[in-house]
Amino acid sequence: MRSLLLVGRLLLATLVLAVALLALPISMAWSAVQAGPGIDSVARPQTWAQPLDQGLNLYRMQPDLYRSALPTATELPLIKALGIVTVINFYQREDSAWLHDPQIRQIHLPLRTDRIDDSDVLEVLRNIRQAQVRGPVLIHCKHGQNRTGLIAALYRVVYQGWSKQQALAEMRGGGFGGEQRLGDAERYMVNVDITELQTALSQGACSTSPWSLCMVMNWFTERLKG
Repeated sequence: MRSLLLVGRLLLATLVLAVALLALPISMAWSAVQAGPGIDSVARPQTWAQPLDQGLNLYRMQPDLYRSALPTATELPLIKALGIVTVINFYQREDSAWLHDPQIRQIHLPLRTDRIDDSDVLEVLRNIRQAQVRGPVLIHCKHGQNRTGLIAALYRVVYQGWSKQQALAEMRGGGFGGEQRLGDAERYMVNVDITELQTALSQGACSTSPWSLCMVMNWFTERLKG
């Protein structure tokens, strides 16, 4: 009787072990799904920015456009190896502290997503497109998440024809980090009129509103010239 009980326990333990081993791949797959399409996920869409250097939060958006956190002089060889000829900085501090190569153009356009408006966006997008004529461009802020994420999303929608939903999905799920600070960027992205931005860009307007400060100043300047 005792031997039968022992055999029964061994059979039960073997059955539990077999079930656990069978369930392991399923649980691993479910964990990958829950993780979402981040930097280490095999489900990452090929259309999303592709990771190049995790320490710098450096990604290639397309062959002539990169995004990152604030570089240091240590990363300069990598930036040069990528052929980047223009660095556009959305952080409040200029790049002159680390970037001393005269062959790489510096453009400083500081942004704050809690007070960004269409005129800021138009200026940035124009500068990116104009710089791309010269060669590859790097856009960055401090962490490469919030300000850079918003501009990257707007570039996707305005110039590449993405939907807002697609751009927001990459912004939040692309592995760039800082998701808890994306509220202001996401609100602007949801509310902005993309058609108005595209019209202003094609017409060379500084804003989508005729009553904006830059539009009023331009109007007075033209009247004074006349």
